Amino acid sequence: MKSLLLKRIVLMISICFVTDAISQQDPHYTQYMLNTMSVNPAYVGSKGHTVLTALGRTQWVGFEGAPDTQNLSYDSPIGYSGLGIGINLVNDKLGPSHETYLDGNLSYTIRTGEEGNLAFGLKLGGRLLNVDWSLGRSRDGDPTFDPSNNIVNKFLPTVGAGIYYHEPDWYIGLSVPNFLRQEHYDANNRVAETAVERLHYFLIAGYVFDLNENIKFKPAALAKLVFGAPLSIDVSANFLFYEKFRAGAAWRWDDSVSFLAGFQASESLHIGYAFDLTTSNYNVANSGTHEVLLRYEIFKQARMKSPRFF
Repeated sequence: MKSLLLKRIVLMISICFVTDAISQQDPHYTQYMLNTMSVNPAYVGSKGHTVLTALGRTQWVGFEGAPDTQNLSYDSPIGYSGLGIGINLVNDKLGPSHETYLDGNLSYTIRTGEEGNLAFGLKLGGRLLNVDWSLGRSRDGDPTFDPSNNIVNKFLPTVGAGIYYHEPDWYIGLSVPNFLRQEHYDANNRVAETAVERLHYFLIAGYVFDLNENIKFKPAALAKLVFGAPLSIDVSANFLFYEKFRAGAAWRWDDSVSFLAGFQASESLHIGYAFDLTTSNYNVANSGTHEVLLRYEIFKQARMKSPRFF
């Protein structure tokens, strides 16, 4: 009985994600401050060298059909032209739905003074959407879960843009990951619901304080606005010790609290981990969320003695 109830709950959540209901449609990350290209295309190339990032997120452990996301990205400046290029690949599963994202990102940076940099970014790409309603067939014959309504490799183009300003100690950015509003379902689908891509607005900011020679403190925030859905706000605070160890906490409004940790395993490799503890009503049905991040940086010149920490 409990298993059936949980299955129905996650299926209803899935419908909200892939239909025209109040929901947050794009995957989110607790370690967004270390995976900024997934939020803003203008970020690419901003570190001044090539960066490879891999992230895996298993959400709501113990909740059947819960979100499961993997993200692989590459970004690099193009010589000294002010241009940056990036590629982002995402595999995202939620209940009966499975989406694959592949986006190309291009940025152009303008120096605005001795230390300021203003970047403009463009994202072009697409998604493949698959929905297998047989995974959610109900016992009462709800036609929504009829396998004949399955979606197979539905292509959804992506056009997004962003602006990103940064100095050695702080940054701020605004982006829209996708301007296109397209229906996931074919027009002749007999099921009433349609999956419309809603406009997402992301505002990100952070500051790095040098507390002393060996400790840096970085508060950061991410606000996500989706029309028709509640405002989502993430606030985090990380400490960096001896440029080797990172520890901190985060809070997502009306959703979760998180604990973050990281280790600079080598000059190039950073390993990060985050654990989210759900504070919303879903906490009765799951034992938290795990997120692992690997970031590998390829330096074209001697590394700065004091990394920017973002």
